[in-house]
Amino acid sequence: MIRLLPLLSIFFFSLEILGNDPFEEINRTTFKINNSLDNSIAKPVAKAYKYITPDALEKGISNVIFNIEDISICLNSILQGKVKNGLSDVGRIIINSSLGIGGIFDIASSLGLTKHDEDFGQTLAVWGVPHGPYVVLPILGPSTLRDAASLIPDAFLSPSIILDHERTIYSLKFLDLIDTRARYLGFESIVVGDQYLFFKDAYYQNRQYEENDGLVEDTFDIFDDLEDLD
Repeated sequence: MIRLLPLLSIFFFSLEILGNDPFEEINRTTFKINNSLDNSIAKPVAKAYKYITPDALEKGISNVIFNIEDISICLNSILQGKVKNGLSDVGRIIINSSLGIGGIFDIASSLGLTKHDEDFGQTLAVWGVPHGPYVVLPILGPSTLRDAASLIPDAFLSPSIILDHERTIYSLKFLDLIDTRARYLGFESIVVGDQYLFFKDAYYQNRQYEENDGLVEDTFDIFDDLEDLD
């Protein structure tokens, strides 16, 4: 992988000459399809999930998913040279998996072990690979060519890859998708203007925030905005 970095960097740099959205026509079509599927399937399911799930149980489910994600986050922290953060992530996993009963309760945060947010796309950014053109992925939504390519390594860094039980793997992935969509309910109320451009700008600013570990102003902090709506 390390040997491929120069080639990847040259490839993505050459694509950036075309601008940050050379696939806009295709992206807009995919965005419309995604939006239609979201309105007809994902949103109703997420609303039903939120309606029938008690707040305490919903919080517990989110915590379990976050605890599973910490494994991938830990590995990416180490790959980025953030050893201190990686060790903190290991501590979070151990504490929440044991004292937190499989991650249902986030004991680690109350003990001062901050949750981080890392993925292989950010790892590639640290290694000097540019983000490349903006793309809208079917179902998954806003991304860049680099971040889309990073989904494959992230899948192998996921603990679900070691599970030898297809039903459990698909159940976890489905629950993750529904829980994530439920946390975004209400986001539409803060969208203004061209929805495509709004989501594109929001994605770029949020990724910049994540790649710089929060050292830049994130004017599209979705979860803060949604908390204000509650």
